[in-house]
Amino acid sequence: MNNTRVYHTASVLTNGKVLVTGGYNDGGYLKSAELYDPSKGFWISTGNMNNTRAYHTASVLTNGKVLITGGYSSSSIYLKSAELYDPSTGLWNITGNMNNTRRLHTASVLTNGKVLVAGGQYSSSGYWASAELYQR
Repeated sequence: MNNTRVYHTASVLTNGKVLVTGGYNDGGYLKSAELYDPSKGFWISTGNMNNTRAYHTASVLTNGKVLITGGYSSSSIYLKSAELYDPSTGLWNITGNMNNTRRLHTASVLTNGKVLVAGGQYSSSGYWASAELYQR
């Protein structure tokens, strides 16, 4: 990779490339993203997310875009924001917020194309027993 990072996500795109987003390194929380092309064996940078985030989720949607939800930001804030990555342009767009802030949650793409976001943490000692749906 071009950047060292932990607490990031890695998603296999419909074109076979791997999108790695966000995370944390010695420089702080990251909003950078990079693509790995397994057919060529190299990494390239792509557009930055709108927000720094770690402990977030990434879901490849049925339309090929990638939904990023929640996480933890550089200002020590639990996030409820979400954004979409478009592999055809390499750009990110902010999409509707979740109802609740979440980090360390799960996100599952359902057969109907919706994404079920469940559980997670909302403070250093608070955990959710709830779920919500993202639908494009």
